[in-house]
Formats: sequence, C-alpha cells, structure tokens
Amino acid sequence: MQALGGVDLAVLPGEFFGLLGPNGAGKTTLISILAGLTRADAGTARILCHDVVGDYRNARRKLGVVPQELVFDPFFTVRETLKIQSGYFGIRNNDAWIDEILHHLDLSGKANANMRSLSGGMKRRVLIGQALVHKPPVIVLDEPTAGVDVELRQSLWGFIRKLNRDGHTIILTTHYLEEAEALCERIALLQAGIVVALDTKKALLSRFAGLTVRLVAQRVPESWRSRVLRHDSGTFFIGLDHYADLEALLAALRTEGIAITELALQEADLEQVFLRIMGGERPAAERSATPTAKAAA
Repeated sequence: MQALGGVDLAVLPGEFFGLLGPNGAGKTTLISILAGLTRADAGTARILCHDVVGDYRNARRKLGVVPQELVFDPFFTVRETLKIQSGYFGIRNNDAWIDEILHHLDLSGKANANMRSLSGGMKRRVLIGQALVHKPPVIVLDEPTAGVDVELRQSLWGFIRKLNRDGHTIILTTHYLEEAEALCERIALLQAGIVVALDTKKALLSRFAGLTVRLVAQRVPESWRSRVLRHDSGTFFIGLDHYADLEALLAALRTEGIAITELALQEADLEQVFLRIMGGERPAAERSATPTAKAAA
C-alpha cells in the first residue's frame, strides 16, 4: 500500500503553510519523512537545502516537530525535560530562552512539576516547548491544539504568530479548519497520499466560490444526490454554484413531496472548500485538466 504518491511541493522561507486532509491522507507520513522517522522509497526531501537523508544532521537542526502523540518521560520535571531536549542539540546555558518558552506556553507555574502529574493539555504544551528549544527556523505543528482548551489555544496561536513574524517557517496540520483559514497563507490539500489542491487561501476560496445548503430532511431529491457534500443523521450539506440553484433545489423538493425540517444557507468558507474537494469536485476551469501539485521554490 502506497502512503504517498506524487507529492511535489515547496514551502517558502517565512511562510505559514497549511497541510490539510482527512485521516489517512498521508500528512503524518510526510512529516515523518521530513523528520527522518520514515525513509521514503523514492524522491527527495530537503529542509532549507539540507537533504533529510544525505545531510541529516543539519536537516534535523533546522527542524522542530510537535507530534500528535503525547510522548513524554515520566521521570523528569518540565524544566528538566526542556534542558535535556536542548542537550540533544548540544545547547547549554539557554535558561533565558527556556524561561521565555515556559512563559508563552503558560507553563511557568509548572516548571518544577513532574511530567506525569500534568494534564493532557499541559503535556501538549511541553511537546511544543521541546520542538522550540533549539530555535529551529522551520517548525512543524501536527495537530498542536488537539485536546487543548480554548484559552490556551488563543495564547498558543499568539506565540506561534510571533515566531512566524520573527522569520520562522510554520507548517501546520489541523482538523480545526477555522484555524487554518485564520493563520495560513497557502494551503495544500492531501487525499489518499496525493496533493489534490495547492494554492493561496484567497485563491482557493475564490475558485471554489459558491454556497452550501444545510438541509434537514428524510432524503434529498434523486437528481441532487451528486451534489451532496456530506450526510450526517438526516442533515445534508448540498453544494450550490449560484443563488439561483436554490430555487431549483426547492422545486425538486416540492415535486418529490419531501418535507423540510430545517434549512440554512452558507457562503463558502475553507471547510466548505475542503468538503467540495474531498468530495471530488473541481473548479469549472480545471474539470478537464489534471490537478497539479507543484509550487515555486
């Protein structure tokens, strides 16, 4: 089984880049290749021109990764954990930077607490701190706010935005699409190991501009089933190209005698674009062409 196939993209220095896709799309595999945890059967991967295989030492030093899994050593305090992580990169006497990390991640009060005593959200903060101790120019955040409360999420993104303004390249994977829409400049969408869309957020939204009807009913008209983006317990999300399509949908419902319990109309946002692309829909200008996943270096 092939986890990735034909992924060809470049993230620009200083960019805030989104890597999105459903579970099993290949996002974590791609990150594992960049981090040296998995070796690709073919192709190359580079971090700031350093090959992750041939020049792995420099590639590792340029990269900080926050993994999805909560991996920690239960025998050390938070501060000790960050100092040990620093030692892996040959860094000593960086207490001022560790204090700054603890402050921005709201961990100062837990600096001397043992790792096993922390909540899941606190442990995830420490993982983020570990990825930052060597001040890597490229930071990969793999679902960094999973299980994190709303207040911390806001403070965390404030810190990440500051790092990005300071010149750090940020690569984000998240299932919170509103985060990607608010933070990312360019976005790549992966599906079954293939990049099916790659563009700026603004361009994606404009190319897939349209409307989505959220409809609560027993069923949808037969002629409209191909336009259903998602179906969840009697709630149908139906894609429309224009406002005029709404009248055609209502007419079909009336013709087939389908009662509507609830109806809401939404303009396309990143979540709707995501659903449309994952559902196989393409912009009209691209429907006769093969999607490309190339980006300028």
